[in-house]
Amino acid sequence: MFRLSKSLPSRDVQREHRDWLLESEKWRHARHVDRGYRIKWGYVGIAYLVEAMVIGASLAGAWLFAGVYSDGDNHSFYFMLLAPLVYAAVELCRVPLGILARTQRSYFVRGLAIIGIIFAAGVTTKSVSQLGEMMFHPRLMEAARTKTALKDAQADRASLDTRIAAADARVAQYTTELEQIEKRSTDNAAQLAGLPAQRCEKVFGTNSKGVRYQNLKCVTDPRVATLSASVAKAGADRTALTKDLEEARKARAQLDRGSADRRVADAEQAYRQAVNRSQLHSFTAMVYGVDPIEVTDAQVHAFLRIFVFVPALCAAFASTILALCAVSVRKTFMDEDDLGASVNPEATNYMLAPFAEGIVREVNASLQKSVKDAVASGAAIPLERRPGPVANPAAGTAGAGA
Repeated sequence: MFRLSKSLPSRDVQREHRDWLLESEKWRHARHVDRGYRIKWGYVGIAYLVEAMVIGASLAGAWLFAGVYSDGDNHSFYFMLLAPLVYAAVELCRVPLGILARTQRSYFVRGLAIIGIIFAAGVTTKSVSQLGEMMFHPRLMEAARTKTALKDAQADRASLDTRIAAADARVAQYTTELEQIEKRSTDNAAQLAGLPAQRCEKVFGTNSKGVRYQNLKCVTDPRVATLSASVAKAGADRTALTKDLEEARKARAQLDRGSADRRVADAEQAYRQAVNRSQLHSFTAMVYGVDPIEVTDAQVHAFLRIFVFVPALCAAFASTILALCAVSVRKTFMDEDDLGASVNPEATNYMLAPFAEGIVREVNASLQKSVKDAVASGAAIPLERRPGPVANPAAGTAGAGA
């Protein structure tokens, strides 16, 4: 029992604690009344938390951006971080400027605060829009890379078609020329075979010494030499052209359209997969009602402006609006507390006496008027009038008869 009673809280301590809380609440209320406004610090704390998250994310994004695009140069890396630090300092001013825009009584100072809020919101919009672009950048780069690979594969296939057509034309040309040579060689051989045989005859004569001689002289048709030369040339041309034709056919065999078609198909599949993984392409295709792979770069960047700048503007003004709403201004002055004045009880009679006298005068005047109206109408007899002697009816009758 002793331990239980000792563990119970003291009523005096609780009463003092309650009185202290009431006194603190009265002091805070009096301070709010004197100022003319009240700040809800919980909302201000949330606004500062949002601002801290925005600043932290902006600095982290600037750090990563500088690490990627500085190309390993330390000087460039730190140069790229100077502006984000200044931007972070400017962004930190938005919440205090929002509170100043609500608490300052001077309209000029309020206007300056609003201008500062707009400037700081512009800086925040820039930082947050950069973060939004960095969020979509990897998918856009993958889609751009696969699209470039697809265009290269299509260009290679088109070039391959051109080379195949040229190779086919070359093979056809060599084949035609070989056929012409074969035909010319056949014709020359036929003409050569149709020529008459060589004619040989004995020739007799005497030389300068007077010695008689006898020789065999053969006469050949002059067309034989020409036709023989044509046949020999046709054979040489046929040999060289046959070699060129074989080389052309080998070169044509190396030009495989099937492999080019397979590369184009693989590039198209990779590009479609990259586009399907890109949220921006999916939303743009949904808005324009086309296939994601058919979305143009202009449409994607037009939709990127919406996806980047609109959330950036919302993030820029969210904490500021919360800070503005965290201040409640007292606009009425009908209560005593609004004026910050207190009434002395000793002065109550002096303040209320004229009101009481006026009320009494109005009541007396209305009563007198109602009494006069009643007397005039015969509905009442005034109290100050005395009744006269009442006449004897009988005496009055006798006097009348006499």
